[in-house]
Amino acid sequence: MDSRIQSYLRFAASQQRDTEQIGPFLATFNPHSANPFLNYAIPDDAATPSLSDIKALIAAYESRGRKPRLEYVATLAPAVEEALVAAGFTVEGRLPLMTCTPGSERSLPIPPDIELIVPVSDAQMLATVTVQNEAYGESAPSPEDGKRLRDRLRAGGIAVLARVASNKEPAGAGVCTVPGNQTTEVAGIGVRVAFRRRGIAGALTTRLVREAFDAGVTLAFLMAAHEEEVRIYTRAGFSITGEILHISLS
Repeated sequence: MDSRIQSYLRFAASQQRDTEQIGPFLATFNPHSANPFLNYAIPDDAATPSLSDIKALIAAYESRGRKPRLEYVATLAPAVEEALVAAGFTVEGRLPLMTCTPGSERSLPIPPDIELIVPVSDAQMLATVTVQNEAYGESAPSPEDGKRLRDRLRAGGIAVLARVASNKEPAGAGVCTVPGNQTTEVAGIGVRVAFRRRGIAGALTTRLVREAFDAGVTLAFLMAAHEEEVRIYTRAGFSITGEILHISLS
């Protein structure tokens, strides 16, 4: 399963970003954002990078104004971490890798004053991105960001927007990335501060997984940032099956 997920991460990055193979690394670059979570490299399975490989990787990111950074399933390339640390990289975190397959999902309730919709209009697309950016402390998006979300949905991605039923105020949102090999990543689940601790994140997870499985996905995965997220995703039917290493240049 780890190999399937790592292979999917390479596929998804190639669909959404500029890429360059640098030694044993697939380097990915988001041309629209310097957000480090949208710009990172993935090593080949069983990679044993040289110092010159790592220096070339660093130069590629710095020349684009991006932070040299990697995200990957560490067990598939165990020699990489030591080589990166020796070159000045620091581990940011080891995030639980959680997976869910059809039949394992659990239905979590939607708060009574909240409705969940799949965005269709330009305004709904922009509201979805706006909520995610606010939840993650990023700047307000542009209309172009809404258009890019529409493009991803046309390619097979999924988005769900949570909003107040009475006045349509956006409350939270999340996405599933464009599937490949019947695999997708549940990502960007964010809830605005005023609406947190009401079960919206869990309800979003349930709806996203259901939409993905209905579309033919047989493996949904995500990375949990902290213990509270682990608890939410466990209630939605996800299980910890591995670990993703986040590491960047100090």
